[in-house]
Amino acid sequence: METINWKGVIEALLFAAGDEGLSLAQISTVLEITDKQTLDMVESLKADYENETRGIQIIEMAGAYLLATKREHSDYLKRLVEAPSSQGLSQAALETLAIIAYKQPITRAEIEDIRGVKTERPLSTLVSKALIKEVGRAEGSGRAYLYGTTKEFLDYFGLKSIEELPPLAENEDDGFEQDGADLFFEKFQETIE
Repeated sequence: METINWKGVIEALLFAAGDEGLSLAQISTVLEITDKQTLDMVESLKADYENETRGIQIIEMAGAYLLATKREHSDYLKRLVEAPSSQGLSQAALETLAIIAYKQPITRAEIEDIRGVKTERPLSTLVSKALIKEVGRAEGSGRAYLYGTTKEFLDYFGLKSIEELPPLAENEDDGFEQDGADLFFEKFQETIE
């Protein structure tokens, strides 16, 4: 009979869950063991990660366990995020991101109406960089995907919530002009620098 490496299974589950994390009850259900047994294994795994040679740890946040990087490595993580290869958003992607940020939830067709050009590629780029995601489906025929910003978008721009976006000029209520995108990115370049 095969011996199961429970800590390895828990580690894999937490990795797969990502930023959402998993509650003790969720882990117990998947493993088909008691909460007490699960807690003992999670605590043992946490202790394994406390070794100073490890770069990640298990933290508990809002009732969920998740994998997170250790604070002492934050300078290196910032360099990775700020590296030129990871920035690389085209003007089209920046415009698309600004439109989504201010008009979310919004469909691709609505974005294309505002921009006046196709947005398939910028949307793909923004999704791959986890700055936007599909947040639902529009009503009506075709049920197009609705796009919205992500937690990573807020983190990247140093926002606590979408309400902290800089206000648009008053004459832009009926549409999203280029000035809105420019204002959006001027404010965030100040924030980043």
